[in-house]
Amino acid sequence: MHHFEYKDGELCCEEVPLTRIAEEFGTPCYVYSKATLVRHFKAFDDPFADLPHLTCFSVKACSNLAILRLFGDLGGGFDVVSGGELFRVIKAGCDPRKVAYSGVGKTADEIAFALDSDVLMFNVESEAELEAIARIAEKKGKKARLSVRVNPEVDPKTHPYIATGLREAKFGVITEDARKIYMRTLEMEWVEAIGVDCHIGSQLTQTAPFIEALARLINLTSSLRDDGLEIKYLDLGGGLGITYRDERPPLPKEYAVEIAGAIKELGVTLILEPGRVIVGNAAVLLTRALYEKKTPDKKFIIVDAAMNDCIRPSLYGAYHDIKPVKEAAEGKEEAVDMVGPICESTDFLAKNRLMPPFRAGDLAAVMSAGAYCAAMASNYNSRPRAAEVLVSGDKAMLIRKRETYDDVIRGESVPDAL
Repeated sequence: MHHFEYKDGELCCEEVPLTRIAEEFGTPCYVYSKATLVRHFKAFDDPFADLPHLTCFSVKACSNLAILRLFGDLGGGFDVVSGGELFRVIKAGCDPRKVAYSGVGKTADEIAFALDSDVLMFNVESEAELEAIARIAEKKGKKARLSVRVNPEVDPKTHPYIATGLREAKFGVITEDARKIYMRTLEMEWVEAIGVDCHIGSQLTQTAPFIEALARLINLTSSLRDDGLEIKYLDLGGGLGITYRDERPPLPKEYAVEIAGAIKELGVTLILEPGRVIVGNAAVLLTRALYEKKTPDKKFIIVDAAMNDCIRPSLYGAYHDIKPVKEAAEGKEEAVDMVGPICESTDFLAKNRLMPPFRAGDLAAVMSAGAYCAAMASNYNSRPRAAEVLVSGDKAMLIRKRETYDDVIRGESVPDAL
């Protein structure tokens, strides 16, 4: 469920018409519903209430400070994959001691920053990384808490670009290598292995891969305890999908029931890293039609949003529903490509899609734009990044101002000696 619906023939975010957003903040523009964000966080978190757990929002999905603060205030922790994401969590006023730090390429500076910030734990993704963490922890005199990210070799049945838990993935280590890394920690003074971690992929629409992965982690946890390691946390990662078109992912409460049944006797704190499932359907990308263009074979609707604002269709061939802000009469549809101004043939939001007629000046809402849209936005073609707006009831609040041309070139210079 989300809070974008037609009222008196006009698409609204909660109580605010999207036409008002466009008039006040311009287009393109990301529009988030606070009510949807809160509802989705609680819908995911509440079913685990009877288990010791920490819901760590995946910052890479949507990294705006206001949204991070909202989840922090709801009791959430955070899954980060860079020093910049950790910096965002801290700047949002959230607790770094509720941060799980993943990522295959942590630099020495990032590791030091995380140690100084006292993150809950590192999710270690290679033996070389373990050695680096141990060296830096010893130098600082601060013990590093960690888990090892295990690839359980479970097929998540998702897009290959977002499958992460198989043997051939760059992420994590296979179980045999994970055991060796855990045994190595017993020889190290400045690291402490406190958890087991995995993440098998994103946009999963079945619970079976999660349960299969969890069974393997439970076996590994029991084995490691037999070897003398005090495993307190089991991090199952994220990946639960949403409906973009006709997917039917399990509800969070269904997912929770199966996981709780498998883990309740293990005596660990469960860490979950949801991202898309919380924010995906909580936002739209608001865009305005600039031109209609017809060729002998095609009709194009050229809009002011582009692949730099929403790269998923270009990157994954992903589907985003597109709705007219002014409700269209039924039955008047035509096959069009909705494209942006960027100088790439891959710059499209929809291809050969049946849509109601759009004319120059009309507004459209690209649905399900809360995850991996603003977070993956770029300045390609020197386009300023779009504004972000958070709606709460009848209030619309700017949470990221639109960039200017000066913002686009900030940090660049032409040397005198050129």
